[in-house]
Amino acid sequence: MSNSIEIISWNVNGIRAVGNKEALKWIDGRNPDILCLQEIKALPSQIPDNLFDKRYVDTLINSASKKGYSGTMTYSSIQSDYNSTCNNIDTLSEGRIVETHYGDIVLFNIYFPNGQKDDERLAHKMKFYDDFLSYSEQLREDGKSIIICGDVNTAHKEIDLKNPKANSKTSGFLPAERAWIDKLIEHGYVDTFRYVNGDEADRYSWWSYRSGARLKNVGWRIDYFFISEDLCENLEDAFILDEINGSDHCPVGIIISI
Repeated sequence: MSNSIEIISWNVNGIRAVGNKEALKWIDGRNPDILCLQEIKALPSQIPDNLFDKRYVDTLINSASKKGYSGTMTYSSIQSDYNSTCNNIDTLSEGRIVETHYGDIVLFNIYFPNGQKDDERLAHKMKFYDDFLSYSEQLREDGKSIIICGDVNTAHKEIDLKNPKANSKTSGFLPAERAWIDKLIEHGYVDTFRYVNGDEADRYSWWSYRSGARLKNVGWRIDYFFISEDLCENLEDAFILDEINGSDHCPVGIIISI
């Protein structure tokens, strides 16, 4: 017997700020089975305990070594049988990955680096991408099915951002970054939103805080769920919750039977 579970991913851009705005209270009505948060910008002791009333059996926190920066966190209703922070990939200890295993399924909650600062940072981002893909491929060779969610910090195709031409030389839409998503897909990982929704346009997950971008829907789709292709027959839905506010990103999610 298989059960459908809902997994939601959200870059909250500061979990304490989101707590102050009560911007996670919708979780109680929605009741996702697994909630993956990125950019929490907090140590475990700083995470508010009144974000929502729902109680999860497993709460895994990977805070960055640098205070008030980055960080990822996974809440799960299903007890994981193994978890890791993948320090072999996140070599700068920026709190970028929570890896959880549920039997033969491995879930990665990832806040991929941003490459906009300088060439060195872009090189770090590309190495992180490649190291992650190598590791994920090792797990698949061991017979694991893979779910990857989080802020990938790259829009894949022109349809995935409002102004592709104007951003063709901006990190987040550079040819090398987009080519890595091509490579991910060539290796047999599926962009769940496109798999379910086809070429639906004007669907974004991040909007700049500048110049009323969200109101005008001048956005980028940089938050994803990728699954290994063996899970496609289990995928029931993939969606963007762009009505939910509280961050410059909105939540994205999937429903999958396991």
